[in-house]
Amino acid sequence: MKVLVVGANGHTGRLLVQFLANNSDHHPYAMVRNEDQEEELMNLGAVEVIVADLEEDISRVTNGMDAVIFAAGSGSKTGPDKTISVDQEGAIKLIDGAKSSGVKHFVMLSSIGADDPQGPIEHYLTAKRIADDHLKSSGLTYTIVRPGRLTHDQPTGKVELAEKIELMDDRSIPRGDVAHVLAASLKIENSKNKIMEVLSGDKDIDSAMEML
Repeated sequence: MKVLVVGANGHTGRLLVQFLANNSDHHPYAMVRNEDQEEELMNLGAVEVIVADLEEDISRVTNGMDAVIFAAGSGSKTGPDKTISVDQEGAIKLIDGAKSSGVKHFVMLSSIGADDPQGPIEHYLTAKRIADDHLKSSGLTYTIVRPGRLTHDQPTGKVELAEKIELMDDRSIPRGDVAHVLAASLKIENSKNKIMEVLSGDKDIDSAMEML
């Protein structure tokens, strides 16, 4: 499939492009805001780099794509306005465009806590919840992946994955394992029209998803 990776220059996005290029039959198309990022993403395995901004017109970026993986974010250093503009409204525009373009599968990188936004990042979790709800009601085939705290640790290929995980402590998951889950969502039938919370654990990623 032709897979549009949105937010391809982010930490998780770069790992996702690389994973799709090296561990799947899919063809990653990297969407970024800055054309200066093109060379690095092509070196990681992107078939093509598409320069577009989630805060502007993105009505055509999904044309010809079979699947979309939304891994974009405004970043932890921005305020609520930018979070709403990118994580919420940017995602909503992309979902609508994907539906109009006949995209077969839309995979959303969300966050644990988006089902009940509260605490110091409530504005971020609320934006994620609104985007997730829009995707669920869009009519698109979807997968919503909600990881816990992301780290730069080496991926293990092992996770705990369920529709709902009760957090007992400050658990986390390497970004590389999240990229693996996002990519595997495209091939594992059982992941379609599901919400998956995911943390580091002791089950192989593909097996955990098939058992969901």
